[in-house]
Amino acid sequence: MEIVVCIKQVPDTTEVKIDPVKNTLIRDGVPSIVNPFDEYAVEAAVRIKEQYGAKITVLTMGPPQATSALRKCLAMGADEAVLVSDRAVAGADTLATSYTLAKAIEKIGKPDIIFCGKMAIDGDTAQVGPGIAEHLGLPQTTYVQKIREVSPHRLVVERVSDSGHELVSIPLPCVVTVDKAIGEPRYPSVKGSINASRQEIITWSAADIDAPPDKTGLNGSCTQVMRIFTPQIQKHNEMLSAESDDALCDLLLAKLQEAKIV
Repeated sequence: MEIVVCIKQVPDTTEVKIDPVKNTLIRDGVPSIVNPFDEYAVEAAVRIKEQYGAKITVLTMGPPQATSALRKCLAMGADEAVLVSDRAVAGADTLATSYTLAKAIEKIGKPDIIFCGKMAIDGDTAQVGPGIAEHLGLPQTTYVQKIREVSPHRLVVERVSDSGHELVSIPLPCVVTVDKAIGEPRYPSVKGSINASRQEIITWSAADIDAPPDKTGLNGSCTQVMRIFTPQIQKHNEMLSAESDDALCDLLLAKLQEAKIV
């Protein structure tokens, strides 16, 4: 079985600050990490590898320093790492990013499963995984919390939805985005980290994956971020009191109904 896991190197959001003049993120001096939800995707792939046997290729698009994120994934159990790094792909929105990753996946081969985290913490759009599926013409399922069955031609997974939980049978090849309930990511072992530090990272340009300039980077993006700002949080507290617990419950219920919460 062949598995591709798409990851992203993101700034540590606990350290991110906003420039009040330019309304942009201040990235200088901010440490970069593997997008946390993508680590869950790597974990899902490694568990399948351990139980059924598989080759795992981890893929990302970004600057040369994104190799550190790839090496962490190799240390977790991935077998191969590919970086798409080119000025032509810089500034991409989710449409252009998913297109570029799809072209890289086509060059890698024909994987049975493409895993993604449900979203990146620096954007929260949850669009790249589904976008990859659309570009490749593959079936997809999102917000997967448990992989129940793996066969040569099909996955059976449990996913969360607005109405509860769903059991989905999806044919291979397919794209799957996972939630953190899929399983806690393992810590890279010392041996795995040493091996990962010595392993070659395959690096491709946009030309290497036959990605035309009009579909990548800013040229291929249909959206642009115009402004970033910190939302103003307004809090209003009200203390409730009544002569009895039953009266207090009735008062609380009336307040909730008035606010249309229940």
